Amino acid sequence: MRALWGAMTPRGKALLAILVVALLLAPLAVNRYLLSVLTLILYFVYVGQAWNLMMGYAGQLSLGHALYVGLGGYVSAALWVHFGIGPWLGVFPAVAVGAAFGAAIGWLGFRFGIEGVYFALLTIAFAEFTRIGFDHISFTGGAGGLFIPYEEKRLGEWWNLRGGQPFFYYVAFLMAAAGVVIAALLSRARIGFQWLAVREDEIAARALGINTFRAKMKAVLVSSGMTAVGGVFYAFYNNSLFPAQVFDIGRSIELILAPIVGGLGTIFGPVIGAFILTPLGEILITAIDRIGINAPGVKAVFYGLLLMIIISVVPNGVWPWIVQRFALVKRQP
Repeated sequence: MRALWGAMTPRGKALLAILVVALLLAPLAVNRYLLSVLTLILYFVYVGQAWNLMMGYAGQLSLGHALYVGLGGYVSAALWVHFGIGPWLGVFPAVAVGAAFGAAIGWLGFRFGIEGVYFALLTIAFAEFTRIGFDHISFTGGAGGLFIPYEEKRLGEWWNLRGGQPFFYYVAFLMAAAGVVIAALLSRARIGFQWLAVREDEIAARALGINTFRAKMKAVLVSSGMTAVGGVFYAFYNNSLFPAQVFDIGRSIELILAPIVGGLGTIFGPVIGAFILTPLGEILITAIDRIGINAPGVKAVFYGLLLMIIISVVPNGVWPWIVQRFALVKRQP
């Protein structure tokens, strides 16, 4: 992290400091609606960082990443509803279950040479199988959903993730900050360089003595475990979980768009992407509601068009263009 800070120019450091201070003070200056939008932005920053570690750094495409959000959410919510185990303890089994599913997918894919688009299809298949399974599990509410009781007497119990909008905003802020720090540390660590080698040329990486199977498995485990933590937040923030919603491929696409738009394999790409896409999506939904048009798929179409425009203009993502345009990072000698 110190190396990342040292690589930034004074302008970059100043802009980052301003952003952090502005986010810390946001609850004092914006209304509840804008605060909820900012909370969503920070949530997508975090889960985008988790996916970016697997795809942006290790080069393993997962299009079913909502699987881990759903698993983390359902495990923590079920432990709370049925056994009274709070989310701060429930997050550990949630991460374990998410990582176990990630390990199963990774082992099947990497051990049998399922790569590229076929590996992506494998991740989608696991998410869909899990959705069908949860539709028929009465313990978690089945297709009717699992609901976390909202009790006013529990407001303020931070240890149970019970609080108002400002409370969840700061939790999302801490998660987003942690995601950035984790990505920065891993990208500069030995495993980060191994991931980059695997992403660029797996055969060459293997020739250099890198255990590519182990490196890719570590990427899947870290990414799935981190995403499961996001699922815990998702469950207690929304107080309800539905299999058709949380495991849906549309949720996975929504999750991965921020790092793609911001810049794959960059630390601040998911941050920029989330700050671009989430507000635009909310503006679109608000505009459609005011007009009174019933168009359930318009958000996906909008995201698709926006993605095509951004890729055509800045193929490497918005963040690399910003860095080059405004000199936020020192030039390498």
